[in-house]
Amino acid sequence: MAAPLSLPDPRSARHGLALILLTVFAWSVIGLISKNCLAAGVSPLETAFWRAAIGAACFISHAGLKGQLRIPLRHGLLFTVFGFWAVGVFYAATLYAIKLSGAAMAVVLLYTAPVWVAMFSRFLFREAITPRQCGIIALALLGTGMVCFSGGSLPGQTSWTGIACGLLISFCYASHYPFCRWWQDRYPPATLYAFMQLGGAAVIFCLTPVHLHHSLATWGWLLTLGAFTGYFAFFCYAQALKRLGLVRTAVLCYLEPILSTIWVWLFWDEFFSPLGWTGSALVLAAVFWLNMDKSRNA
Repeated sequence: MAAPLSLPDPRSARHGLALILLTVFAWSVIGLISKNCLAAGVSPLETAFWRAAIGAACFISHAGLKGQLRIPLRHGLLFTVFGFWAVGVFYAATLYAIKLSGAAMAVVLLYTAPVWVAMFSRFLFREAITPRQCGIIALALLGTGMVCFSGGSLPGQTSWTGIACGLLISFCYASHYPFCRWWQDRYPPATLYAFMQLGGAAVIFCLTPVHLHHSLATWGWLLTLGAFTGYFAFFCYAQALKRLGLVRTAVLCYLEPILSTIWVWLFWDEFFSPLGWTGSALVLAAVFWLNMDKSRNA
C-alpha cells in the first residue's frame, strides 16, 4: 500500500503509532495461527483458501459499504486475475513454507521483499539504484543464502521445497508494490484487495477440497487468520500510513519478524541454527538500511 502524499498530522501521531503496533501484532501471529490450523488437520491449501476467502468477504463488505465496488468490469477482472498470483500463490506458498521449513524462516524470507521492490522500481519505473543500494542488496542476498542453507527454523528438518516456497512468498509480496502503485491514484486499497483476495480464494478453491466440518476451535483459528491478519491488519496499516508516513511505518514493521520468531519459539519450539540467526540479522539489517537510505528516488 502506498503512502499518501500529504505530511502526517503531528496530532494524530500517537493514534498512528497505536495502529501500526496493532498491525505488527496481527501480522506477527500469522505463523502461530497457521501452525494451529495445520495441527488441527487443515491442509496448507485449505488454510490458505479460508484466509483469502474470509479476507475477501471483509474487504468486499468494507468496499461495498463505502460504495467502492462500482468499477469498470475490465479493471475488476484484471485485479481478480492478479489476485491469482499475488494472493493465491502467495498465501499457498506461505502455508507450505510454514509447514515444511518453519514460520520463523518464512517471515524472515518474506522480509527480503524490499530487495525485489528495488529491482522492480529500477526496471519498471526507471528509478536509479545507487552503488550503496547495490551493496545493501548484496548483503540481503548473502543473509538470505545463509538462512536457506541453515535448513530453516524447524530443528532437524530441512526441506528445500519449504525454502523455495519461502523465497517465492517474498517475490509474490514484492509484486504487490508496483501493481498497487500503478493503480493507487484511481482506486482505494479496499477495492484493490477485495478483488485480489477474491481471485486468490477462487484459484485455491479450484485446487483443493474445502471442508465445513471443522471443530469450533479450528473455525476460530481460521476466522482469526482471515479477518484479523488478512483484513484488520491491512486496514490498520493503511490508516497508520496516513498518520506516520512511510519510513517511520516501515521501521516499526521490523518488530514483526522479531515477534513472529518469539511466538513460534515459545509455542512451537522453533529456532534457527547459528548460521540461520546470522543470516536473519543480515537480512533485517539490510532491509532496514534500504528503507532508511535517503538517496532513494522512490
